[in-house]
Amino acid sequence: MPFPINKKVVYTFCSAGIIILGSFIAIRFAEGYRISRKGTFQGTGLLNANSFPSGAEVYINGKLVSATDQTISLEPAEYQVEIRKEGYTPWQKKLRVENSLVTQTNAQLYRRAPGLTPLTFTDVHNLSPAPDGQKLLFYTASASAKPRNGLYVLELSNSLLTAPKEARQVAEETNGFDLGTASLTWSPDNTQVLLSSNGHDVLLDINRMNSLALLPDVGLQKNKILSDWEYQLYVREKQFLQKFPEEFIAIATQSAKNMYLSPDKKKLLYTATAPAKIPENLAPPLPASDTQPESRTLTPGFTYIYDREEDRNFLLSSISQVATTESKKLLANDLSSLEIKSFDSSPSAFRTMQATNSAIVAKNFANFYSSVFTSGIQWFPDSKHVLFADKDRIYLLEYDNTNKTAIYSGPFSNNFIYPWPDGSKILILTSFSSTTPQNLYAIELK
Repeated sequence: MPFPINKKVVYTFCSAGIIILGSFIAIRFAEGYRISRKGTFQGTGLLNANSFPSGAEVYINGKLVSATDQTISLEPAEYQVEIRKEGYTPWQKKLRVENSLVTQTNAQLYRRAPGLTPLTFTDVHNLSPAPDGQKLLFYTASASAKPRNGLYVLELSNSLLTAPKEARQVAEETNGFDLGTASLTWSPDNTQVLLSSNGHDVLLDINRMNSLALLPDVGLQKNKILSDWEYQLYVREKQFLQKFPEEFIAIATQSAKNMYLSPDKKKLLYTATAPAKIPENLAPPLPASDTQPESRTLTPGFTYIYDREEDRNFLLSSISQVATTESKKLLANDLSSLEIKSFDSSPSAFRTMQATNSAIVAKNFANFYSSVFTSGIQWFPDSKHVLFADKDRIYLLEYDNTNKTAIYSGPFSNNFIYPWPDGSKILILTSFSSTTPQNLYAIELK
């Protein structure tokens, strides 16, 4: 005798099965699974093809597939990705797409013909950038009226909506001071400058106009002032570097020089001074991390970038190695200890930047704040590029040694290239003929 069939129960089970199957397919779809060409349900990855500016074409393995700001589903594999936009230098990189992960391009495109805007008009000398990268101090001696000759501060505004401000005078030219050759040392808090010239040592307040003849001479307190500033830099440096793996810092302190933290404090630019090998697996692997070739074996004289978040070390082979006698050394002698020591209790805890010559002291502090006066390689504000010059061209290079882009070709002073704080411009010092004075110009990148 057949059992009676309860249709309601059957419908309920069928509905439940459909819901469960649909949910399973939806979850798998969200995770990147798609029906392959062979008809199987196969896992895929996602390529988030974004660019700045947007509206560019996306080519994958040479084929146009989309526009930027789109997410593309791809089978796990390695792809040659190129992003093109008319009027801009193409961006390209070999990217690995992994199952159930999102890989981003974050392609920064630069104009082929950037604009050039003058920022000063009266002859610029003795340039000195502030530690925060927001100000420039310089000397001019060819203003229209003699009282206008002297030291000026140029504020580097971060706003794209406002025009750059005019330089503001902070000191008038005064007898007894040679401002064109004076040593200028910024305080770590960016509010003061120690000016040394012809046996005079005075502290300038860069937020107001200073009368050099009326400022007290701080020559007797000079060593104490510099020691206080060094200690502030020592504390800051030690706190940031201790976030890096101890094994890497041990190698960096013994086998490297000219170490510069990226603006976001997550990467370190440095030049190897001795052979060394960075151990593997110093940090847990991150999903969808950078897949560009790295180099954990250090060769003396070559420049590298270490990314502490992804534990990857990239050789900047696209940069010609620049010989330099100057070098920035770490102030902290012992980075293995978390303890912040004082100079009085432990003078061997950190190195000093002071010297018998005021010009050398000023250069040591300038080297510590920025690499602009040393090897010519320096961080770009986005922490994803480095800026450097080679012969008569200025380049940007991604930190993983890809997309070397020439952004300017023409005359410029080799000892000064400087990025605007938001990365929208690059400052150069140049004159376009032998009869015109040197002035600051902005290369407009955006």
